[in-house]
Amino acid sequence: MTRKKSILSGLLVMTSLVYTSCPAWGNSETASYTKTDFAMDTVVSETLYTSGEDITDKLVSTLKDIETNWLSWTDEGSQIYQLNQNAGSTQEVSDETAGYLQQTFALSEASDGAMDPTMGKVIRLWDIDGENPHVPDEKELNSLLEDVGYEKITLDGDQVTMSEGVTLDLGAVGKGIGCDAIKDILEQDKEVSGAIVNLGGSSVMSYGQKPDGSSWQVAVTDPRDTEGDYLGVVSLNGTEFLSTSGDYEKYFIEDGVRYHHILDPSTGYPAISGLTSVTVVCSDGLDADGLSTACFVLGREKAKKLLEQYNADGLFVDDSGHVYLTEGMKERFQLMKDTYSVSE
Repeated sequence: MTRKKSILSGLLVMTSLVYTSCPAWGNSETASYTKTDFAMDTVVSETLYTSGEDITDKLVSTLKDIETNWLSWTDEGSQIYQLNQNAGSTQEVSDETAGYLQQTFALSEASDGAMDPTMGKVIRLWDIDGENPHVPDEKELNSLLEDVGYEKITLDGDQVTMSEGVTLDLGAVGKGIGCDAIKDILEQDKEVSGAIVNLGGSSVMSYGQKPDGSSWQVAVTDPRDTEGDYLGVVSLNGTEFLSTSGDYEKYFIEDGVRYHHILDPSTGYPAISGLTSVTVVCSDGLDADGLSTACFVLGREKAKKLLEQYNADGLFVDDSGHVYLTEGMKERFQLMKDTYSVSE
């Protein structure tokens, strides 16, 4: 058995996010600040343009707070932990939590369950991101699948009711939630003119404008050359969110078969859709994060219809070296690898 994680070091921090760290030109009162840290189980890099104070520490602190006090399924102080511990009953959550849950369930419904937040037990059974990644026993897997289904959770205002045995896991949208929270902070700071935040290369948020007025440029990983040249570059304009899901991020190989971390809720096994990666750009972080996962599971044709519902742009890479772009992505993407071809 072999195992690999593609995001292992500061390499992606330095190269997957293309930006300038020079002083802002054209405005001597605007300064740029950069920071690299670790949050949400990944390397986080930030570049901030502001005429006020450096708030990069505050942004990372926000991500860590969301992870510990809201998203974690192991920390007893987390709202998700409390919901899971009391499955089978009705519990009250904060307005903010209720809003994120409502948005997540809406995406689950729109994707026909391709992105399902109740896959936590199945994910941990595979342990693809843990110390013992393995193909699970089919009987045990099928038993856990009986408790999978976003329909098993109901939301009535701030009241959440979960069926007994159901586990809520928001890992598929967690980084997007973090990006949305950062956007809220930046909007409240009127001295910030622009920023870009990169969470491990898979979730990126741009905010406002660069000092020179040019687009934010984000490199997209080649799913079969994760330590070499990049597939291409996507342009972000103003405040936008980018998310990439691929079979190269977390996986193990057993008996010559690649088992990746993007599981199909209908089977409990890694999704087989003919795709190796999906990149989505839209106006909301949670949606971008969840859509990239859902689109990978659905496959290109069904995914295109889902993206249209969310007014999102998509980039699909298949296992034959073809790149497919939605109309909006055609205006954003520049291919950099001659081993791939853009197909209609």
